[in-house]
Amino acid sequence: MKLVEYPDREMMMIDLANVLAGELRSCLSRHDHASFAVPGGTTPGPIFDTLSAVRLDWDRVHVLLTDERWVPEDHERSNTRLLRERLFTGEAARAVHVPLYSGHEAPEDGLDALSDALAPELPLSVLLLGMGDDMHTASLFPGADRLADAMAPHAPPLMAMRAPGAPEPRITLTRPVLSGAMSTHIVITGRAKRGALDRAREIGDPLRAPVCAVLADATVHWSE
Repeated sequence: MKLVEYPDREMMMIDLANVLAGELRSCLSRHDHASFAVPGGTTPGPIFDTLSAVRLDWDRVHVLLTDERWVPEDHERSNTRLLRERLFTGEAARAVHVPLYSGHEAPEDGLDALSDALAPELPLSVLLLGMGDDMHTASLFPGADRLADAMAPHAPPLMAMRAPGAPEPRITLTRPVLSGAMSTHIVITGRAKRGALDRAREIGDPLRAPVCAVLADATVHWSE
């Protein structure tokens, strides 16, 4: 794991956006397209704001979420809604969206079609993750109903997940997909998450601290 500390949160978001854009550009110079997996939640919004203005062959960038709450895409808790409002604007409006929501009543009902659409994007070219105070990443939560299955070496690329404290069912990329990314970045802010990162490194067990599944090869970006 590489840890990069920034004295200013706003500058971190701008710098990280530029790093991600550079990695995408490098990938596109060697491949027909780049697959770019990103988190939802509140933290990545400023990164998306900067990325959306970057000049890039966005029509060759395939963007997908690392996980999605199983709610309609116009729902206030939808991660897809965040993408549409903060990333798929400006230059990045031309990006190709690979959805993780199908409109079915339960995530299990849409898994096959979503997994088929995901297959051409693997391995992920560039992966950006967040982390919660509970050391979860994507929708791999401590205590989740199928966490052990999602951490297995031969887990399917996508799984439905339900966890204590998560108001709705989720769909998430699993450990083999996340750990197989060509480049991995984790962005965290604040003292609480820095403490959670330190605890995760001490614990070292992905079933207790799921972020451990990707830490070894990740660059972690932190600012207070």
